[in-house]
Amino acid sequence: MPDTSLNVTLTVDGLEYAGWTSVEISAGLERQARDFSVGITSRWPGQAVARPIKPGARCEVRIGGDLVLTGYVFATPISYDDKQVTVSIKGRSLTADLVDCAAINRPGQWKGQTVQTIVRAIAGTYGLQMVSETEATTTVADHSIQPGETAFKSIDRLLTLFRIFSTDDAQGRVVLAKPGSAGQAFDRLEVGRNVKSGGAQFDFSKLFSQYRVIGQHAGSDDVFGSAASEVSALSDDDRVLRKRVLVIQEQGQLTPALAASRAKWEAANRISKALTASYVVQGWRQSNGALWLPNMLARVVDPVLGFNRDMLITEVKYSLSQSGTLCSLQVAPPAGFEPEARGSTHNAETQGDEYEHLMSADWKNS
Repeated sequence: MPDTSLNVTLTVDGLEYAGWTSVEISAGLERQARDFSVGITSRWPGQAVARPIKPGARCEVRIGGDLVLTGYVFATPISYDDKQVTVSIKGRSLTADLVDCAAINRPGQWKGQTVQTIVRAIAGTYGLQMVSETEATTTVADHSIQPGETAFKSIDRLLTLFRIFSTDDAQGRVVLAKPGSAGQAFDRLEVGRNVKSGGAQFDFSKLFSQYRVIGQHAGSDDVFGSAASEVSALSDDDRVLRKRVLVIQEQGQLTPALAASRAKWEAANRISKALTASYVVQGWRQSNGALWLPNMLARVVDPVLGFNRDMLITEVKYSLSQSGTLCSLQVAPPAGFEPEARGSTHNAETQGDEYEHLMSADWKNS
């Protein structure tokens, strides 16, 4: 029997479309809206091309029996020459509306509410559901929509302040993500076994020896004057050996505790970004039949790049083309995606990893 586990099906208005000759589906921990593009190329039929799917139609995309995207068709491009015609369908997650559209809540101000409550309210304006994998935050003294900003821009100001990552899921919901919540991958990413190609930029140009976070907080009877208008904190990172200082102007309602956590987290996040790597494997599924998924932890064994550690899959792209059925994975150390920065200690599980010393450094805070 033919293997249907890699069949890509697009469902629109209860009708299923399949048989694509090209596919790209992308999703990631730092992407607010996953997207897809499918196409079919055929010999020139000598007649008008049927276009049953219209932009704006609600759709679902599945790989085999797994739902991977719920969203809308955004474009239906057609190209042709004297030999063939190619019809494509492109779309994005339901959450694309938060990225594209204005924040229009009225009243557009919240006082003493958690991040989860505010995000749910902003997303709800566009009929979107919100799922939180993170613990409820402390209340925000004040959050106000700024004139002309998009819904996600308003949300992102809150998420940055509390060091929370948001993404979407296969159902098209907004997800306040807990790093690694997709579980441990069944397969390793191992050079010489299942990795077709890989690489890393190892760009450390955005690392600094000191991170200073400054901002302000709404005054109150207990906090006023410079204590409210001049909130600041700094964190030293002795992994950077020469003096390099970055000042971060925080736009949200900043407290000394939030400023200190943000400064320390900034160093961890930037190390993770510097150690980001990309891999390509054959097929979209692991040996146990499960799809490779974003926010999944995978063991990476790569003596070429020097990795022997668990890494967080931050982005996944499933592709079908003349090159075959491939899965592109972007991975990074998970420590930089956790709300609270922390180092890790060297152990036998990371022996042979050339970057353990960067992940276990202590931060000096004042």
